[in-house]
Amino acid sequence: MEANGSAPQRARDGKHVVTLREVADAAGVSTSTVSRVLDDRVPPSRSATAERVRAVADQLGYRRNTFASSLRRGQTATIGVLVPRLSDTVMALMYEAISRAATRLGYFTVVATTGDNPADESDAARTLLARNVDGLIVASSRRDDPLPRELRERGVPHALVLRTDGISPSSVGDDEAGGYLATRHLIDLGHTDIAVLSGPLFASTAVGRLAGARKALREAGIAEVPEWIVETTFGIEDGEEAGNRLFRSTSRPTAVFAANDNLALGVVAAAHRCSLTVGDDVALVGYNDIPLSQRLPVPLTSVRTPFDQIAATALDLMLAAATPVDDPIRRAMPTLIPRRSSGSHRATTAAGPQTAGNVHHGE
Repeated sequence: MEANGSAPQRARDGKHVVTLREVADAAGVSTSTVSRVLDDRVPPSRSATAERVRAVADQLGYRRNTFASSLRRGQTATIGVLVPRLSDTVMALMYEAISRAATRLGYFTVVATTGDNPADESDAARTLLARNVDGLIVASSRRDDPLPRELRERGVPHALVLRTDGISPSSVGDDEAGGYLATRHLIDLGHTDIAVLSGPLFASTAVGRLAGARKALREAGIAEVPEWIVETTFGIEDGEEAGNRLFRSTSRPTAVFAANDNLALGVVAAAHRCSLTVGDDVALVGYNDIPLSQRLPVPLTSVRTPFDQIAATALDLMLAAATPVDDPIRRAMPTLIPRRSSGSHRATTAAGPQTAGNVHHGE
C-alpha cells in the first residue's frame, strides 16, 4: 500500500505515468473493466465496482491517454487546418476561431500554410492526412482548386472555410451581401465616384464582394468606371499600389471599397502619400474588421466577418461529412461597422437609406 500511496506524487511530478493495469491491480478488477468505467464517452456507471475504480484511479493520479485510445479506434482527435499564410491577420483570426471551436468539441488542431499555391496545398494536405488527422478544414481553396474534389473522391471528412468551390461543404461569410453593404454605405453618403479593389478573382471571397459592389452600383444607377474596378491580391502593398494609381489619375474617385482591410491599409498609405485625408478627401471602407481597424488614427469603416460563427459551422460540417445535406454551403451574415474613414453625408441620394444586411452604428 505504501507504493500505491506514493504513486500519485510520482504521476503528478511527471516521473511515472499510471497505467490501466496498475489501476486494475489496485482495484482488484480487469483492465477492460477499468477502461470501460473510465471511458468518458459513455454515461458513468454508479455501481459499487465503478465507484471503487474511480476512487482508486483518482488516488493513483491516473490520467486517461486520449491520444492512445483514439489511435486504437483509428482516430486521433486531431483536425488539420490549411491556410494560405498566418502572416495574414484574417487567416490568423480564422485559425484561432477554428482552434477554439475544436477545443470545445474535444479536438486538437494542427495548422499548415500553403502560400496560396495549389501544389503546396496538396502537399500539405497529404502530409496532414499521413499523420492520421480525423479531417481537414481548408481556408486556402481556389474556385478551380483540385484539392476539394480529391478529398470528396477519397471520402476524406473536410469543410472549406471563408472560401468555397461551390460544391464541398463550406462555411463562409455572405460575401455578396457584405460587398453590397459596403458600397451601399458609400452611395448613401452621397458618393457616385466609387472605386472597388476586389482582391484576386481566384478566391470566392473576392468574386462575391465584387458582385455585391456591382449590384449596389446598378441599383443606384451609377455606371462603373472600368479603371476604378481593380483586381489585386489581398496584401497591403497591393492596396497601396492601386491607391497610388487611383489618386494620381486625372480624375480620381471620391470613395474606395477595398475587399479586405489589408488593401484598405494600403489605400490609407497611398492617400497620405498623395496628400489626401481619409474620411475628408476620400471615403474608405474595408472588409473583415481586423482588430487594427478601429485603432488607426482615422478608424476604418469595415464589414465585420463573424469568424467564430463560421468556424463552429465548419466544424459541424466536417464532423457530419458522412451525412448528406440539402445545402452544403452555409453563409454567415456580415455586419457593417461605420467609422470615421467613410466620412459623413455629402449629399442626399435618391437611393434612400440602407435597406439590406446588418448595420452597426456603435463605433
